[in-house]
Amino acid sequence: MTSTTPTATPADGPSREGAPRMFDRIAHRYDLVNRLMTGGQDVKWRKRMGSHLPAGESLQLLDLATGTGDQALSLLETCPRIASSIGMDLSEEMLAHGREKIGEKGLSDRFTMVTGDAMQIPAEDQSADVITISFGIRNVIDVSTSLRDMLRVLRPGGRVIILECSLPRNAIIRAGFLGYFRYVMPVLGGLISGDRKAYRYLNRTVETFPYGEAFCQLLREAGFENVGETPLTLGSVTIYQGDRPKDGRELGHG
Repeated sequence: MTSTTPTATPADGPSREGAPRMFDRIAHRYDLVNRLMTGGQDVKWRKRMGSHLPAGESLQLLDLATGTGDQALSLLETCPRIASSIGMDLSEEMLAHGREKIGEKGLSDRFTMVTGDAMQIPAEDQSADVITISFGIRNVIDVSTSLRDMLRVLRPGGRVIILECSLPRNAIIRAGFLGYFRYVMPVLGGLISGDRKAYRYLNRTVETFPYGEAFCQLLREAGFENVGETPLTLGSVTIYQGDRPKDGRELGHG
């Protein structure tokens, strides 16, 4: 479906170079801020990701930009077809909080967290059935490089599922959404986390990141097929998916 989405790249927004350190600073309140700023909708969005899983049993999940592990934990708890998960992130503080949550839920035997860069994924070729990344792809320095590396790690027929903020297509709703992101979120996030600068950064990444058909095109250019988008909550977030071709064609030339 064609949309009037921007063709912006991360270069048009704030620098992503210091993102891991920024997330270190807000890790202690990250989950709480997410619940409050979305009215709990982020929990529903993460569960909805499970409806986009590929066919098959005993799926091996790789969750990039895992943060405190909310996305992988949601899928492990609600989707029995997922056998195990590895979560990767560059923020050591986020990983530390995530490991505590994994232990509390008794999932240490199925969910491992390691330090890892979404642009240079420390994983073997064709080692994952599913790759997820939720509210993290817009923080990657080079999105195309990251998508191509995801394709490398996926097995033939494997699927990437991406949950990310987007801008509503309706002009009135979009104006309200942008007002919230520009003026409410930095104040609310800053008060709770103690780091208003971090939430100013986050709102700017949303406004400058490609969404809708523009992001779908990035997936196709990286070599994914069966690319699709599912807008949720009036288009304020979108689930994207794409499959690694089964026929073994050369990566990046799908």
